[in-house]
Parts: sequence; C-alpha cells; structure tokens
Amino acid sequence: MSADDGPRPPDDDRVGDDGGRDGGPTGVRRNGGDRTQDATGKGLLERVLTATDGPLLIVRETALSVGAVVVVGLLLFAISGVWPPMVAVESGSMEPQMHRGDLIFVTEPQRFSPDYARGGTGVVTVEVGSDNGYRSFGGNGSVVIYDPPDRRGSPIIHRAHFYVDDGENWYDEANPDHVRASNCAELTNCPAPHAGFITKGDANARYDQASGIAGPVRPGWVRGTARFRIPYLGYVRLKLVGLLAA
Repeated sequence: MSADDGPRPPDDDRVGDDGGRDGGPTGVRRNGGDRTQDATGKGLLERVLTATDGPLLIVRETALSVGAVVVVGLLLFAISGVWPPMVAVESGSMEPQMHRGDLIFVTEPQRFSPDYARGGTGVVTVEVGSDNGYRSFGGNGSVVIYDPPDRRGSPIIHRAHFYVDDGENWYDEANPDHVRASNCAELTNCPAPHAGFITKGDANARYDQASGIAGPVRPGWVRGTARFRIPYLGYVRLKLVGLLAA
C-alpha cells in the first residue's frame, strides 16, 4: 500500500488526446468553447456559403438578392441624384410616349441639362427646345416630375411648355388649342398667381394650369427630369402599392 503524497491538483476541464472523462470528442472543451461550429467543424458563415439546400441556402440567396438590389439602387442614385431614381407611370396622360406601367428613370433637373435651360432650373421648355433642337420622349422640351405641396396623391409627370412670371397675362402666349377661354379673365390661373412653368400631358387637351390641376409649377416643385423609360416594369410597383393600400 502506497502512501498519499498530498493533495491532488485541481482537475483540468480539458480532455487529453486520449479523450475526456465524459467520453467527449478529442480536443473539445467540456465547458464553453466555439458554439458557432457544427459537428464537422464548419463555422456558421461557411455553412451558409456552402449550403446546397435547406434553410441556409434560402438565407444565402435572399441575402444576395437584397444586396444586389441595394447595390443597383445606390448606383442609380449616384447617377440620378434623386431618390427614388425611378418612378412608375400611373396614367395615360403622356401617351403615346409613356404608357401606364412604364418605369421612368429620373435625374436631378440640373444634371445633363444644356446651357440654354431655364436659368438655374435645368428645365428646357417646349418653345426653347424648338429653337435649339432639344427633344425628349418624342417632343420638344423637358418632361418633368413635379409635386405641388397641396396635391394629394402621386407626383405628376408632364411636359414643360413655357415659363410665366408672377402676375403675367399668359393667355396670348398659350396655344389656343390647349385652353378653353377667349381671354385671360376666363382662363384659370391667369394672370399667373406666381412664377412657374406651364405644363401639359401630351395626351391631355388642356394645360394643367388651364384645367386647374396645378398652378404654374414653381422650380422648387420639380423633383426631377425624365430621361428614359423601361416598358411594363412599373406594373410591379403599381401592383405592390395597390396591395398595400387595400
């Protein structure tokens, strides 16, 4: 019988190379340790990146899709300078150049605008566009997206025809085909209650200001200038908005 040499040193929580007292796997701490690894030693990120099926594959594909949308959105914003950089056409007021469901790429008005645009606004009116050969969406002048502060609903996307000053009698400057009046007194928003653009949808019979849709469009109301359209893609947005409003 051997003698006791003294107190034993405290048990070590780690198991040795020949396994632990719990029969656990070699080299694994009994208490704590890396909880992000599975039985094969793969970390969570590696499992997501290498998954070929199951929930982790769905997580990865969803994250990639969302990331791609964010990257494209940021790129378009960098080019356009406005958010959102694309708007969906909701009516036929600009037919045949724009149709309901088209998606329109929009830029800040001053971007890519010519030197002869209306001072400081970046907007080229129909009359100035006619003189300088500036065309967009099948007609002279800029197509603008504007949003009067008292309007309920989506912004309006129409063509800028000419500019009027505060108090101006613009009846004589107007195309008689686009008004239903014989003088300024019979014409809505004449004299002009403030300075701004006279606008009209290409498919509409009258100016927006003559039909009471809006007063002369102040430059500050203009959110952007339409640059090009992607047919039908705007229907996705319109459907989503409709579902959320239901």
